[in-house]
Amino acid sequence: MPDDKDRLLLGVIAGPRGIRGEMKVKTFTENPEDIAAYGQLESKDGKVKYKLSLQGFSKAIPVVRIKGVTTRNEAEALKGTELYVARDKLPKTDGDDEFYHADLIGLDAVLEDGSKFGSIFRVFEFGAGDMLEIIPEGKSAKAAILVPFTLEMVPAVDLEKGHVVLSLSDDFFDVPEKEVSSENKEDTE
Repeated sequence: MPDDKDRLLLGVIAGPRGIRGEMKVKTFTENPEDIAAYGQLESKDGKVKYKLSLQGFSKAIPVVRIKGVTTRNEAEALKGTELYVARDKLPKTDGDDEFYHADLIGLDAVLEDGSKFGSIFRVFEFGAGDMLEIIPEGKSAKAAILVPFTLEMVPAVDLEKGHVVLSLSDDFFDVPEKEVSSENKEDTE
């Protein structure tokens, strides 16, 4: 299996569209249409190569055709397939404040005083901005926390040192108490 540091996940086949082998692809590219711009993509194990051509969009999701896939059944069989590209086919990141998700995964997360808090397990993009999923030191993945990947919460990323710096407020882990309205207060007494 190829080294994942040499490849990046660009998208996942979401399912077929129509009856002629076209399929929708959930992309992780900055511009969704770029999913077909990097040449051949490959399967997670690197054994299967895919040549994509962009056919259009369905509700802002790219619709592609893969060379050799001509029926809905063939497209359906590829649902869930992850599409990877060799890292050297991607453009270099601009400046010190742009990163590929793969560069962040596995980095240590340290607090401002330099103490290790945990490690970055995943990076999510929910539409309103990226979130770092961090597993605290000595805990399991079940105890993971999400930290917004903003300059306020993550003021420094040092790829050479292999860590990000977290700036968590004193009340970051506090759970707000549930307010009881005056109508419901009578029910609780």
